Amino acid sequence: MFYEQKGDNALRFGDVIRGYININTTIKEPILDVKCLNEGYTLDISLPQFCVILTPCCSIRDKTISLTPLIKVEKKFFYNPYFAEDLTNINKVMRAEKTLPPDAWETLPNEEKERRLREGITYASPRLFIYEENDLFEPYTFNIHGKEIKTQYYMIDFKNVYKINCDKIISPEKSPLESKCLQLSIQARSELRDKIAYYFARVPEEDQIFED
Repeated sequence: MFYEQKGDNALRFGDVIRGYININTTIKEPILDVKCLNEGYTLDISLPQFCVILTPCCSIRDKTISLTPLIKVEKKFFYNPYFAEDLTNINKVMRAEKTLPPDAWETLPNEEKERRLREGITYASPRLFIYEENDLFEPYTFNIHGKEIKTQYYMIDFKNVYKINCDKIISPEKSPLESKCLQLSIQARSELRDKIAYYFARVPEEDQIFED
């Protein structure tokens, strides 16, 4: 079970919510001179149909919350049979050969195959987490090998997290609960917690030298 049949009367980490705007800022380069503050940037304001809470449950308070929009999944996932049978498999660790379609795995150089196999079980897409299909989500289609595939899977991208201030967010229980749409099951929330922790805890190679 990916979603709870009846959610708590509180906002939780991983909840699907609605009604929160998103502002994306784009700059041409760092603004190092305050005299140029009004130049070289754009603001893109949108209202995603649904967002996901990425603030830990116990930290949902003080009129601030961290969110990420639910977005459509990538077409390439459906070319991998392991993913196509259930896209939420992307949320879990897996053997290296499962991370690619069989034909793509077979075309890898032997050295690359061996390197990946030595790494053991891993995430295929560390920054992405898939949300299971639900009737609340608008369906959309992909053309895969000449066949139209309709899906209601959506995903979040850990690179696309933003903060929003809301006067009504006082605590998990004292928040605008009318904006809450879906709550993850304990198992799904645990998978989300594990994957986002892995994503942000990865150690770059240059730092590993000092840790060894």
